[in-house]
Amino acid sequence: MPFLFSQAQEKVMADVEEKVAVLSEREVQCLRWVEKGKSSWAIGVILNVSYNTVNFHIKNAMRKLETSTRTQCVVKARRLRLI
Repeated sequence: MPFLFSQAQEKVMADVEEKVAVLSEREVQCLRWVEKGKSSWAIGVILNVSYNTVNFHIKNAMRKLETSTRTQCVVKARRLRLI
């Protein structure tokens, strides 16, 4: 029986490790500005990139964190201590 428990435990750990999202530095920067209430346009001006680039980074973070809104993404990133 200990062998079975060990295999089950390994599977759970593997599933947990798979779910850990890794955000790029730019994704983290964008989410921190979103958290402060900035629009994509304003973030673009602050980071000296285009509006579309900001949206690209935010959408990538949303995909990685499996969220559907910017607010959900920021909340989940905070809970996971990614930002």
